[in-house]
Amino acid sequence: MRLKFDHMKNSLAFILPVIIGLSSCGGGQQDQPVADAGPSQADKDLLQQAQTYFQALPATAENSENKITDEKVKLGKTLYFDTRLSLKGNNSCNSCHNLDTYGVDNLPTSKGDAGNFGERNSPTVYNAALHAIQFWDGRAKDVEEQAGGPILNPVEMAIPNEAFIEKKLRGVEEYQPMFKAAFPDDKEAITFANITKSIAAFERTLLTPSKFDDFLKSDNNALTAEEKDGLKTFMDAGCITCHNGPAVGGTMMQKFALFGDYRELTHSKGNDEGLKKQTKKESDKDMFKVPSLRNIEKTGPYFHDGSVADLKEAIKIMGKTELNKDLSQADIDKIYVFLKALTGKLPNNAKQTAMN
Repeated sequence: MRLKFDHMKNSLAFILPVIIGLSSCGGGQQDQPVADAGPSQADKDLLQQAQTYFQALPATAENSENKITDEKVKLGKTLYFDTRLSLKGNNSCNSCHNLDTYGVDNLPTSKGDAGNFGERNSPTVYNAALHAIQFWDGRAKDVEEQAGGPILNPVEMAIPNEAFIEKKLRGVEEYQPMFKAAFPDDKEAITFANITKSIAAFERTLLTPSKFDDFLKSDNNALTAEEKDGLKTFMDAGCITCHNGPAVGGTMMQKFALFGDYRELTHSKGNDEGLKKQTKKESDKDMFKVPSLRNIEKTGPYFHDGSVADLKEAIKIMGKTELNKDLSQADIDKIYVFLKALTGKLPNNAKQTAMN
């Protein structure tokens, strides 16, 4: 019996490793992690095409003629929220360009200091420093020049002239050291030019990176398959002709509409002729700045007069007026999904703080 038991034990000692070895060679293959094959060729092609037309947002929108400093940004932020920049004290920059609601007030047109409403929709201030031109009619070259416009506009903030606001702020004790810190080389620091430079410096920090920026930096998984499909549809349809660059727009003026009369589709109540109002040239009729599409799902209503509330309807109208295409509902839905991927994170420094 002892010999028989020893024989069985020796046999098992031989057989078990064989069985275990066979198990690891067979079923074990299914348990091995599958190596990431990386982006498909279609995804690589999509990224390459996207990088041709778009650029990821920078950390700040620099201007060599208005160096960004902590002191200048702090002052600009304080000024941005200060209602004393309006005649009656009812409006600040934030009244129409609310930083808590993606830089807009979500109204067709905005309410001015005296209670009257302007003629044009207030565009978002986020990422605006990356635009090649400012205002719907492109009359300002940068945010430094733009910042002074609303202050002196008779409807918006209604300050009668530059000297008036300079005198007013010089009488605010808290502003004396802030302006001096921001502009230490200026004998008189509280000037209209420095007011606009400070506000602009703050605005140059108001950038909203999104998952689209991660994708442009070669993170293939940043966008879903549906968002990639929407991006492809957006580019293939021809939207990138006008909506390109880091802000996905803001780089040019364009006629609205290239095909037909936009008023028939937007049902606009007014008759805004765009740049023609400034130049009086017939060739500038209905010329408007191409807006940025970043955060577009949050910044309605749409177009220069805020005449269209629904983003999908706006996409449909743009297809017809600018591309001469009747976009299918499927394509509109795809583009809509991509546009939602442009919604970014609001910067921490956008929150209002009390003046120190």
